[in-house]
Amino acid sequence: LSLRLLAWCTANATPLIYASSAATYGDGEQGFRDEQSMDALKKLRPMNLYGWSKHLFDMAVAERAARGERLPPQWAGLKFFNVFGPNEYHKGAMMSVLARRFDDIKAGRTVQLFKSHRDGIADGDQRRDFIYVDDVVRVTMWLLATPDVSGLFNVGTGTARSFRDLMLSAYAALGARPNIQYIDMPEQIRGSYQYFTQSEVDRLQQAGYNGGFTPLEDAVGAYVKGFLDRSDRYR
Repeated sequence: LSLRLLAWCTANATPLIYASSAATYGDGEQGFRDEQSMDALKKLRPMNLYGWSKHLFDMAVAERAARGERLPPQWAGLKFFNVFGPNEYHKGAMMSVLARRFDDIKAGRTVQLFKSHRDGIADGDQRRDFIYVDDVVRVTMWLLATPDVSGLFNVGTGTARSFRDLMLSAYAALGARPNIQYIDMPEQIRGSYQYFTQSEVDRLQQAGYNGGFTPLEDAVGAYVKGFLDRSDRYR
């Protein structure tokens, strides 16, 4: 489908801004730099089929760009990191951990986070680059308004925060006492679990984006108070 969309946008001179993913970086051993050279892309090893599906399409577009082949008038592959925010409720198990655990937090029930199974990393200290959906929208709208910018770009805050930080921010937004329990990570995902992701966002900034990113505590507070802790969670 992605290749068919690329072909259609190319044939019809229509901009293509699509969702790639931080999952393309795999375990992060090669870093999290959004280089689009084929040499750099070929070094990446995603850890699951989802990541590979995004990575293979990134490589297909980047290879055409490197060869000077015809492409849409604007193309941008956005490597989204851990996006969270309002109106994600239809995603079921793929909702952000904050949305999935909020009702437990609100009710005072114990919130479970994974223990660490790596030396030197504390329980709950697995880290992600959490980015609020409002920031993602700002980046996308900026690209739509800046048609001369094309390429692969990370869309994250550039700062990794722990799952514990995320949950503690939610408790703080509610003025509630934390109640967190750490449980063993399921055996079937231990070998493919990412312990750290942190975007490098300088390429996006060098391209001209200066919209900034919302700090985690402010983003969680806005989400909790403006949506999750209301009778109507939609806007």
